[in-house]
Amino acid sequence: MQPTRREFLKAGTLGGVAVSVLGFDLTPAYAQARELKIARTTETRSTCPYCSVSCGVIIHTLGDRSRNVRPTVVHVEGDADHPINQGTLCPKGITLKQNIVNDRRLTKVRYRAPGSRVWEERTWDWAIDRIARLTKETRDRRLIVKDAAGRGINALTSMGVIGGCTDTNEINYLLVKAFRAGLGVIPIEQQSRI
Repeated sequence: MQPTRREFLKAGTLGGVAVSVLGFDLTPAYAQARELKIARTTETRSTCPYCSVSCGVIIHTLGDRSRNVRPTVVHVEGDADHPINQGTLCPKGITLKQNIVNDRRLTKVRYRAPGSRVWEERTWDWAIDRIARLTKETRDRRLIVKDAAGRGINALTSMGVIGGCTDTNEINYLLVKAFRAGLGVIPIEQQSRI
């Protein structure tokens, strides 16, 4: 016999009343159910990558850090001890786990040659070498050494650099020094202003 929805709700209500009348305390059961999700996980504190607010997050991973075990992210929550967000996360930040644990997330370098319709897998060494080579070629071709009055300016305006919200002040300082003083790149921006 298949119970109707009304019969099911009646039975559930009567069962709940019976549990409360008989004096069962469900608090330990609720506590254990809540604890099971992150009981054996490793906490890693990090910064949310979505905007320039830089909210603190705690990423819970399951795995004992041995070589043959790949850690799995099981939960992401706001860091209550973080001075910026104090445990709260916006709608984008709360979905961070779906960004980390996603079968469509790219973990390898993919390259599509100019005019091609096919993506090719490449190594990280190849990608870093290509970026370095293209940066040098662009600087060699496009660097403006002197302005119209003959003053030395060393300005490279055909390339830009964008800093991220998870970068520290020290990293951003080095980023500006390396690209502006080292290469002459003028367009340097940060994520919070975009």
